[in-house]
Amino acid sequence: MQIWVDADACPVVIKNILFRAAVRWRVTTTLVANQMLTIPPSMYIHARQVQRGFDVADAYISQHAVAGDLVITADIPLAAEVLEKGVQALNPRGELYSKETIRERLAIRDMMEELRSAGIDTGGPRSFDQADTRAFAGQLDKLLARYAKA
Repeated sequence: MQIWVDADACPVVIKNILFRAAVRWRVTTTLVANQMLTIPPSMYIHARQVQRGFDVADAYISQHAVAGDLVITADIPLAAEVLEKGVQALNPRGELYSKETIRERLAIRDMMEELRSAGIDTGGPRSFDQADTRAFAGQLDKLLARYAKA
């Protein structure tokens, strides 16, 4: 298993949880972004800077993630793409995407995008908080424990 992180919009607190988990569970974790990233020195933690551009980091992750890997992303189209390859996808709020729910998530995302393009204020997502951080840490721990048993 390898963890791939869509790092451009990933909250710092989530990155820090991932850094600790990578070392503790000895799992390679690669952060992908279109900007330079600062990462702690560890044989388990890597950063990959890709060219600037729309969805370039997403494309890199999708090309390199393989079945059994885990992708951390809030990007629903990326989650849908990797789920088709047998890759697990977890968002920074602790929600584990699934093949059963991703179509609905894509439909809602597309509807909200249409509303925004029509000039309707949709309010955006709620603020990231400590409950989100705890939910992410708990879900990540469950996934890594399951991986360690396998």
